[in-house]
Amino acid sequence: MTQTIRSYLFIAQMYVMMLVIGLAFFPYALVNKEGARLCCKTYSRWVFWTMRWMVGIHHEVRGKVPQGEVLIAAKHQSFLDIMMIFTALPKAKFIMKQDILWTPIIGFYAKMLDCVPVERGKRGAAIAKMVADVEAGRSDPGQLIIYSQGTRVAPGAKVPYKVGTHVLYEQLDQPCVPVATNVGVFWPRKGMWRKPGLAVVEFLPVIETGLEKDAFLARLEDDVETRSNALMREGGFDPDGVH
Repeated sequence: MTQTIRSYLFIAQMYVMMLVIGLAFFPYALVNKEGARLCCKTYSRWVFWTMRWMVGIHHEVRGKVPQGEVLIAAKHQSFLDIMMIFTALPKAKFIMKQDILWTPIIGFYAKMLDCVPVERGKRGAAIAKMVADVEAGRSDPGQLIIYSQGTRVAPGAKVPYKVGTHVLYEQLDQPCVPVATNVGVFWPRKGMWRKPGLAVVEFLPVIETGLEKDAFLARLEDDVETRSNALMREGGFDPDGVH
């Protein structure tokens, strides 16, 4: 059986099981936030298991996984890094595009997990509301995840880091944990083909509070890009060879 056929079968069952698992956990998730979290982690682990034997992708989480309230500033290459980061963290929630709330299954669970939907140009207002809700006890504290480049980035592509991560870092007054990855080498942001190999997400050393904007963004970009490039080379991809 060719890798292409394996890839198509893997993706087909992945979406079928998203519906099956999402509906199975729906009553529990509707009344209990932990039910929603358990559903998403169960689904992610199903994907990890099936991708291993169906398309040959293994996965590994490296570094010290934060347990308390921190800002997670991650590199984003595909849906796989979302699942890996979410499953590793105890109480993850994402900064996400508002449109995702209308996505079947995913939108419901994102809302139940207190993910922060953001309209273009209105991130500050969304974060201010989130901070107020946490302080008022309406929302559980946890690890807030932002993708600092604002989108999925193909391996080797150069996309600037946006200032929004520093806005969060300053407004939340929390340490920031950068996250590097090479998952896009094996699970690309577009297309159906999946490549065998070891997909890695790595939690990097903490950036403590108090850095000014330019120093923070420079440190964040250097940490994430340097380590992500190393992980991609480890996976057999040369990021410097992309033009």
